[in-house]
Amino acid sequence: MSKITFKEEMKREKIQELETWKANPRRKPLLLMGARQVGKTWLMQEFGRMHYERTAYIRFDKDEELKQQFSTGGYNIPNLMTAIEARVGFKLQAGKHLIIFDEIQECPHALTSLKYFCEEAREHHIMAAGSLLGVHQHEGTGFPVGKVNMQTLYPLSFTEFLNAMGKEILCEQLKARNHQLISSFADTLTNMLRLYYYIGGMPEAVSSYLETQDFNEVRQVQDEILASYAADFSKHIPAALAAKVSMLWDSVPVQLAKENKRFIYKDVHKNVRAKDLEDALDWLLRAGLIYRVNRISKPALPINPYADGAFKVYFLDVGLLGAKTGIEAGVIIKGNTIFQEFKGALTEQYVQQQLRAECNVMPYYWLSESMRAEVDFLMEYHSTIVPIEVKAEQNLQAKSLKSYCNKHVPAVAVRCSMAPYFKQERLATTLIDLPLYAVCNITRECRDAIDEKQASNA
Repeated sequence: MSKITFKEEMKREKIQELETWKANPRRKPLLLMGARQVGKTWLMQEFGRMHYERTAYIRFDKDEELKQQFSTGGYNIPNLMTAIEARVGFKLQAGKHLIIFDEIQECPHALTSLKYFCEEAREHHIMAAGSLLGVHQHEGTGFPVGKVNMQTLYPLSFTEFLNAMGKEILCEQLKARNHQLISSFADTLTNMLRLYYYIGGMPEAVSSYLETQDFNEVRQVQDEILASYAADFSKHIPAALAAKVSMLWDSVPVQLAKENKRFIYKDVHKNVRAKDLEDALDWLLRAGLIYRVNRISKPALPINPYADGAFKVYFLDVGLLGAKTGIEAGVIIKGNTIFQEFKGALTEQYVQQQLRAECNVMPYYWLSESMRAEVDFLMEYHSTIVPIEVKAEQNLQAKSLKSYCNKHVPAVAVRCSMAPYFKQERLATTLIDLPLYAVCNITRECRDAIDEKQASNA
C-alpha cells in the first residue's frame, strides 16, 4: 500500500452542530454525551478556541475546591459564577466566553446546576461533558430534564477518518454523491475503508497512525483503551457485577462471529442465567461501550413498539472490535480479506456504527416469521421503513432482502456491499446498491428516492 500524506489535525463534524447550538438564541446548556475517550474534551476545547475569545475550563475530577463550592453552596448562580471567575482568573462575559464543565459526573450538584443556569443565566454559553455511565447514574430528581440540549459524540466516522487522512476533496465528492468521480476512485476509497476497519475511529488510535504509520503502535493504543475500559469494571461497580460485566464484554465478539449474530445470554456462560446478566448488559449500554440492535418481526410505523425482545450487540468501534478479536494488521493488505474476516461481523459493525454517527439513525433488524430470512438492518426514515442488507464483498445475492421486499413492498431498499453504486426499480421498490464506503449517503439517497416516488404519484 502506498504511503499516504496526512493532515496534522482532525476535524470533527460535530463542530457544525455546536455552531448551530451557539447561534440559537434559545440555546440551553449543552450536555455532550459519549463513551470515554471518544474526544469530548478535545472537541469542547477546540470549539472554544475557534469561536470564543476565552474559555473557562473546569474539570470536576481535579478541582476539589470548586467541586465543594457547587456541592455546598446551593444553586445561587451569581455566587457560582463568581467562584468560576475566581478559579479561571477573568470576568466572564456572556457570548464572548465559553464555560466548560468537564467530568461533570464527579459533581452531581454541578449537573443539577445546569437547570438553574438555564433558567437564570441562559445568556452564558455553557457546555458540559462526562462519562456516559456517570451521567446516567444521576438520572432522576437531580437530572436537569428539559433544561439542557443533549448531543452525542461517537468515534470518528469514516468521512471524518478520510479527512484526517488528507482525503478532504475525495470526501467532499463522496458527500456530494458525485457517483462517476467516486467510482473512478473506488480503489482508493476501498483502501481507506480497509484502514478504517483496522484503525477504527477512536481519536488516539487515529492520531497514532497519523504520527507513526505503524499498525503495531495502533494496536497498542487500542489494547490500552480496552484495558482502561476493563479497569473501569472493577473501579466503578461491585465485584459481583464487575465479573458479569467482564464476561459479557468478552462474549460480544464471540457472539458476532456466529452465523446467527443474535445475542444469546446462555452463550456468555453456561452457568449464568439471562436475568442475572441483564444488569451487566445495562451497565455496558449505559457506559456507551456497546450498542443494542433490536429485532422486529413486523415492519410497521412507529417501529419501536414492534421490537420482540431479541437483539444483537455491537461494539462501540470497529477498530476496537478488531483489536478485541486479535485480527492481525496483515489482513488489510491482502485484497478484500478484511471484509470477509469474522463472518462479516466487521462489516456489520462498520455499517451500524456509521448509521448512528453519520446518519443519526437507530437501526433495528428483521426476521421473518418462518425464521428463514433475516435483513441485517432496518431504519425508520422519512415516514417509511427502509431495509438494509449488508454484504462484505461484491456478492449481490440478497435472498433475505428479496423476501422482505416481496412481502412488505418498501418504497426503497438498500444493499451495501463492495459493488458500485446503482439504482433500479423492482416492482414498486427502488433498490439502491450503495458501496460500503458511501454509507454516509444512505439517508439522502433514501430521501431522494422517496421524494421521487411521491412526486410521480402526485
